[in-house]
Amino acid sequence: MKVLFVDLEREWRGGQSQALLTLKGLHERGHKIELLAARDSPLAMRTSEAGITVHQVWRFGLRAWTAGALRRLLAPGQFEILHLNEPHALTAAWLAGTEKRLPLLLSRRIGFPLRKNVVSQARFRAVERFVANSQNVAQSLVDSGIATDRISIVNEGVEIPPLPTSQQRGEARQHWGVKDQEFLFGCVSVFVTEKGQRHLIEAMPIVRADHPEARLLLAGDGACRSELETLTNRLGQTKAVLFPGFVNDVAQVYAALDAFVFPSEFEGLGTALQAAMAAGLPCISTKRGALGEVVDKDRTALVVEPDGKEFSEAMLRMIGDDRLRKKLSEAGRQEAKQRFSADRMVENTIRLYEDVLKKWQVK
Repeated sequence: MKVLFVDLEREWRGGQSQALLTLKGLHERGHKIELLAARDSPLAMRTSEAGITVHQVWRFGLRAWTAGALRRLLAPGQFEILHLNEPHALTAAWLAGTEKRLPLLLSRRIGFPLRKNVVSQARFRAVERFVANSQNVAQSLVDSGIATDRISIVNEGVEIPPLPTSQQRGEARQHWGVKDQEFLFGCVSVFVTEKGQRHLIEAMPIVRADHPEARLLLAGDGACRSELETLTNRLGQTKAVLFPGFVNDVAQVYAALDAFVFPSEFEGLGTALQAAMAAGLPCISTKRGALGEVVDKDRTALVVEPDGKEFSEAMLRMIGDDRLRKKLSEAGRQEAKQRFSADRMVENTIRLYEDVLKKWQVK
């Protein structure tokens, strides 16, 4: 197959991680896959490093430049499918009129309703197939008026790494300044209100009253960082909570942790949680949004509401029960292997492309 992927995001978030895994998986399987992206974006640079062709467009007037680039790139026979990884890419493709030449697929990772204004509705009509990452997101599309035959579900996936050695774990903890006897909880996520990191900070004084050796590492950055740091200071937890900022090597975070905590108030699927499960970490999570499709209460994770007191109770339970941590670690990793591996995601994507092309050709 010949696929052009388009992603105009300038930052690295879950959607870009998924794009890179998909691009690499298709490339490794011998398909012609190329990327059109914002110049010098993290996705553009990492895709190029993987040996995949990347077409870069100027950031100023990004959508207009992208529309022009699409008109040049989509010569007859060059590509069979245009896969748009985020909404700005859809706008550019719509401006270029590409839906008249080949099928447009749009990845959808959030369960918010689609916009109803005239321009938005015109853009959405150009989409041949919406690619929802969960049942929850698919239902939000149906609720927004999208016909079910225009929606496919492809669960996002993560790589299944080998478990860290004791040496790797020791080096990772030393990197973050964590002592052997300390119990380290951690979360990897962008700092925005709906990710709920404040609940974890509010839990720490309760947890540390019984276990002063407990610490919390919040990897990421974003609009709420100063607010979270202020809350940490107000609760007297500055020595307990680590704010390393955006972390390129997330594996070094997971290797250092004793348990993963995910307090999201709204989630499309939660690849950071999936990655933690794949890394063999016992997890505590909410079931908000599509997270109920990822975790099975008390089997693959402890499940609580996004609330400081509820998280503190689960965190105390996690610290005090070695057998529970082992059970959750093994079950969570097995679940990730069976349902959320990157290989499974790529294979499901290929089947989706084949289905779209078959139906497009008989139109």
